[in-house]
Amino acid sequence: MDTTMENSTQVKLFYLFGLQETFNNKSVYFILSLITYLLIITVNLTLIITIIQEKGLHEPMYIFLCSLCVNGLYGTTGFYPKLLLDLQSDVQVISYSGCFTQAYVICTSVMCEISTLTVMSYDRYVAICRPLLYHTIVTSLTVRKLLLFSSLICLSLTVRIPLCGSHIDKIFCDIPSILKHACLPITINQILSQCLIVVHVLQILFIVFSYCQIVRTCVKSAKGRIKFTQTCVPHLLTIVIFITVTLFDNLQGWNNNVNVTLNMRNAMAVQFLVLPPVFNPVIYGLNLQQIRRACFRKNLGPMDSTNM
Repeated sequence: MDTTMENSTQVKLFYLFGLQETFNNKSVYFILSLITYLLIITVNLTLIITIIQEKGLHEPMYIFLCSLCVNGLYGTTGFYPKLLLDLQSDVQVISYSGCFTQAYVICTSVMCEISTLTVMSYDRYVAICRPLLYHTIVTSLTVRKLLLFSSLICLSLTVRIPLCGSHIDKIFCDIPSILKHACLPITINQILSQCLIVVHVLQILFIVFSYCQIVRTCVKSAKGRIKFTQTCVPHLLTIVIFITVTLFDNLQGWNNNVNVTLNMRNAMAVQFLVLPPVFNPVIYGLNLQQIRRACFRKNLGPMDSTNM
């Protein structure tokens, strides 16, 4: 035990080996990563600013969408700046506290995302299945409570534990990679992880139930089908993309026997930090007429004033 604890005190830096196969193309990966990060910032900030400035968009659905975009910026901020620095360095290292911080930001961002998507499905369920009671049920107080729920569900599994290793075969720190180097049994962390998995499964089941009810209601009328296409299809696309990419990352993160190349593993692992932050605002911005009109008015406003 003394030797174990002695070894654990020596872990002050983590070495990220996820970029080992990219040395010959670092400049290309740097440019692509920078463009992706700037695109994420641009599309999410555009939607956030549009929703904040347009009083007609101060409705629950758009407030939840704004929360989704803020969370996308939060999660990617924990990943891209460090990745861009690593692509300019010969050795990819990160401090103990920096690694735990990055793992915490990415983990909580993922959990906030699924919680916000669950809240949005409840909002659509009430709006379509119980429209006469919508403004009674989904009040401003309810919106604040639901947003608080999506934040509080973000528990941290990264309690300070003694570690006996510093080798991470990824381009970023995450909880499975850190816990693989635990010197002591990680029973508490495993229990917390299982509890979170149960919570997320329940959230997904709630989303499925909500949309089953929504589909049953919408197929009864042409107006309902149009409303479903405009407001629910974007939400469903967002959910499918998010669950698919996060499921792969979790499976390969906890399973050492996944037989894929390092580049392929990295490409799949970062999809939840690329696809949802880019597609969430794009999908909603293109499909929701109110947001499209607000963006067009914002872009055409200076031109109109100039012509006048």
